[in-house]
Amino acid sequence: MNTRTESDSMGELDVPVDALWGAQTQRAVNNFPISGQPMPETFIRSLGRVKLACARANQALGLMDDDIASAIIEAAEKVIAGEVGDQFPIDIYQTGSGTSTNMNANEVIAHLAAKSGQEVHPNDHVNMSQSSNDVIPTTIQVSGCLGVRDELLPALDQLEKAIRKKAAALSATVKTGRTHLMDAMPVTFGQELGAWASQIASCRARLNASLERLKALPQGGTAVGTGINAPAEFGTQVARHLAELTGFGFESADDKFEGIAAQDGAVELSGQMKTLAAVLMKIANDLRWMNSGPLAGLGEIELEALQPGSSIMPGKVNPVIPEATCMVAARVIGNDTTITIGGQSGNFQLNVMLPVVGATLLESIQLLSNVSRLLADKAIATFKVREENIRTALDRNPILVTALNRAIGYEKGAATAKQAYKEGRPIVDVAMETTGMSREELEKLLDPLVLARGGVPE
Repeated sequence: MNTRTESDSMGELDVPVDALWGAQTQRAVNNFPISGQPMPETFIRSLGRVKLACARANQALGLMDDDIASAIIEAAEKVIAGEVGDQFPIDIYQTGSGTSTNMNANEVIAHLAAKSGQEVHPNDHVNMSQSSNDVIPTTIQVSGCLGVRDELLPALDQLEKAIRKKAAALSATVKTGRTHLMDAMPVTFGQELGAWASQIASCRARLNASLERLKALPQGGTAVGTGINAPAEFGTQVARHLAELTGFGFESADDKFEGIAAQDGAVELSGQMKTLAAVLMKIANDLRWMNSGPLAGLGEIELEALQPGSSIMPGKVNPVIPEATCMVAARVIGNDTTITIGGQSGNFQLNVMLPVVGATLLESIQLLSNVSRLLADKAIATFKVREENIRTALDRNPILVTALNRAIGYEKGAATAKQAYKEGRPIVDVAMETTGMSREELEKLLDPLVLARGGVPE
């Protein structure tokens, strides 16, 4: 490999000749050959936004020459656009402050800015009024807020709309309700799916609420929260420029010590995503049960056939989208544990698991966003109801006898249900024998749609 020699405060080091980074980045590349996973692209782009906003703030406060500021801003725009994504090779598992990734950005931006003819230093200029200790937490919050706003919330909106549309189409389609996985009183598909839609809506509200804390940025606190080497107005200026750049309501945190020492906002957001993961797993498993069979299971619905289901059993088709959804949910729940442990690793004035918190948070956002859209488009919107199967199950459901409690009492109702179970006969036929009531009267009292809508039979 062709190399050039770069130097930093620790001495000289060989760097690939075409690399935009310098010695500090190369040291981190050499020191952390752990996972082969660099920080996510969305994180790096947000880091570019933070660097751009800091350059504008330094310029506005009279700390940086206009030409140097312009060169840094132009270089940062290339980072934001993803034009130099391959120049950020440092592993997620690195120094806990993320100093290596911050210096990676400083060196790349300084190298790009120098092409304009300006002498731009990665520390003195690109990192002016900053520390890794406030830049990386700020970037976690910026990337998290933008990921939720731009990816996750729109995906959940799509999913909720798909569920509500399907629920409306099936508002009068009655099926056997189930509690403890056992037959219960009837419900409509509209009611069942409506509950899913409400769960998704509640998750969206929780996510939005968590962004209120995450939008308060610690930038300006520099090394430990005191703001050493940064003007008092710097944090406010950076937040304002980030708000203008992204259209998101970022603001400067009142207590910058909090945002540097802790990752409470990330832990909260991750917790809300864990709740969403639990919701998606519930919906996915309901779909799997309803689709089960098609002959020996419940067989209530037929999910869209997307691919062959077995390498040995011809004709088998599996519920692959719900299964993928469950795996995403499991990963996100695991990610929440990682972020929780990371969040509690704030020792005195600095959290020291920042890179893994940031990368894991963004992975959860991406996974949940992508699978929510798939669940909406390839499972909810396309499944078909197997009308004959649900009608047969309803007719043979002895639990419908619950509707006769007021007419015949609980004890006689229990005896009627047990007889229907034992003989495998429709409840209306058995009830005619045990109650002496007419078929017409019983059919009126046992109308599944009336029962599903909460009506009291007369």
